[in-house]
Amino acid sequence: MASHTTLTDEALIAIDTLAGRLTGFGKPSLRLGVTGLSRAGKTVFISALVHNLIHGGRLPLFDAAKSGRLTKAFLEHQPDDAVPRFQYEDHVAALLSDRIWPESTRAISELRLTIEFESASGWRRTFAPGRLSLDIVDYPGEWLLDLPLLGKDYEEFSKDSFDLAALDVRADLSDAWLREAGAVDPTAEADEMTARRLAETFTAYLRACKADHRALSTLPPGRFLMPGDLEGSPALTFAPLPGLAGAKPRHGSLHAMMQRRYEAYKTHVVKPFFREHITRLDRQIVLIDAMQALNAGPGAVADLERALTEILACFRPGSTNFVSGLFSRRIDRILVAATKADQIHHESHDRLQAIVRRLAERAVQRADLTGAKVDVLAMAAIRATREGTVKQRGETLPVIIGTPLKGETIGGETFDGETETAIFPGDLPRRPDSIFKDDAEKTAIRFVRFRPPRLERTADGLTLSLPHIRLDRALQFLIGDALA
Repeated sequence: MASHTTLTDEALIAIDTLAGRLTGFGKPSLRLGVTGLSRAGKTVFISALVHNLIHGGRLPLFDAAKSGRLTKAFLEHQPDDAVPRFQYEDHVAALLSDRIWPESTRAISELRLTIEFESASGWRRTFAPGRLSLDIVDYPGEWLLDLPLLGKDYEEFSKDSFDLAALDVRADLSDAWLREAGAVDPTAEADEMTARRLAETFTAYLRACKADHRALSTLPPGRFLMPGDLEGSPALTFAPLPGLAGAKPRHGSLHAMMQRRYEAYKTHVVKPFFREHITRLDRQIVLIDAMQALNAGPGAVADLERALTEILACFRPGSTNFVSGLFSRRIDRILVAATKADQIHHESHDRLQAIVRRLAERAVQRADLTGAKVDVLAMAAIRATREGTVKQRGETLPVIIGTPLKGETIGGETFDGETETAIFPGDLPRRPDSIFKDDAEKTAIRFVRFRPPRLERTADGLTLSLPHIRLDRALQFLIGDALA
């Protein structure tokens, strides 16, 4: 990301990092970034992670838990008073009491989970019990996709936007915006209503791309879809303009207005987010909903690969030593995880993981060159189904069993949100490369969203923690070394 920052930016980052190190001296902490595109399950992942650590969840692949070295985990006040708190209690109540999925991430939030543990090293145990503050930072992946804009001027941004809009998978969705943009003259006098009309049609096009049936991922500027308190501001009232190659904006023109607002967006929205949050991360997990993209077709899969490559290129990966770490944090571990593995049978989990590895291939190669450890995983932070088999026409089929959300449909059947159902989800393709082709080896995936599960109880009446698939593997990769 250095090419996207100035010397002044780097100096400010160094000052911020040093101040943070001095403030937290002698108090071991780790900042874990959690991001992903819409509906990838960021809120669910954080809620499940915290719930399992606080309540002693079943985590056999998490070494500190497996060896009985976890003493306790509890929530504390977060270190950043200006960042909204991740409302863990509300999200868990929705999951356990109401059996509904919590609201999606709409803005940045933070939570501090403190973990007390016994070190695996006898020498360390002689001094004091281990203690780690895990600061979990939740932020929308759409905001992360804005970071490449720091390296683009307005004309480049406009050209890239029109190139994307021309792709087959977007052409029908971009038509109204393209007609609106084609009817304006960039050299004409700046006009607020024209700027507003273009911004609104451009935003409508981005929203249509994001819808479930299209499931596209590369949709900057991210705040157009999640404006928050910036909604209606000039910094969000701009749009790409056509025919700008080599053109210099005339003072007072529409081109000059759009260019100024685009630069304001970078200065007042993108740069502060990068400096105040991304540059302070130690570890990162990127969650993706690969199956939704697979259902939407090769165009959506290619777009997810593009988005994933851009997302991982935005981080500052690598390793640091004691001295360099005083002035610069680097993300030394990155996990790319495909969520909702509970919606397919375990026989397809290896295929899902191979697909994720293929999607992340270019980005992973880039991060590996800088010394960061990168891994991929198929997981479900909360397992909403169980597995079984059914016989159909003499053939035994693997099925998943759960309660589909009210309104979900398969083959003309609409579910009521109360009835448990067995579903044959289909098989993922054997060859990861085939997902990019229209003639892919297709077996339709029966993609159905299920209600959160009821918590199981033991014979002694003890309520167990939230069930999962490979959450323990994710924890081991992301924080296991810090609890050694």
